[in-house]
Amino acid sequence: MSEAVAKLEDWREVPKARIAMWLLIGGELVIFGAIIVSYLMARIRYPEWAEQTAFTIPAAGFFNTFVLLTSSWTAVMAHGAAHKKEVKKALMFLGVTLLGGVIFLCVKAFEYHHDIEMGLTMTSPKLIAEGKYIESVFWTYYYTMTGFHASHVIVGMTIIAIVMMQIRKGENLHRVEYAGMYWHFVDLVWIFLFPLLYIAK
Repeated sequence: MSEAVAKLEDWREVPKARIAMWLLIGGELVIFGAIIVSYLMARIRYPEWAEQTAFTIPAAGFFNTFVLLTSSWTAVMAHGAAHKKEVKKALMFLGVTLLGGVIFLCVKAFEYHHDIEMGLTMTSPKLIAEGKYIESVFWTYYYTMTGFHASHVIVGMTIIAIVMMQIRKGENLHRVEYAGMYWHFVDLVWIFLFPLLYIAK
């Protein structure tokens, strides 16, 4: 048997659902990557955007980063428990992961409310304290990138909730892995967004 044929057979042993999930994540990364590259090019073109990060709430962003990292760890633990067919433990860890998503969205909603109250919107620039201006294009990127990410958090939470309902019946324990893969992708994207939008000067 040739090496090429052996490799082909190895690929056939990989679950189709796992390959499909990797393809989905790859496509989503291309979309997020395009938005992030566009933002970076604009930041280079307009270095004054660095001042806009002073109007964000880094503490909230850092807290949400901690929440997502923790929820990714519990997703890993849920996968391990499901692999051992420990349904109750898998459900517990998935529940904590789901809670992490709820906390993340609540913090984001608080930030949006605060930002809008401060006049930090996609509309025309507005003079504020110390002679600094709100740059509306920066905030257009901010709301687009974080809003698009938040929508993926909601999708991830929906996937986890569906998987939880299934494994509660003792069915499809292998899908815990796929739900975890998507959740890690959501976490990875935020790790890029947080420094770019909150602390990059």
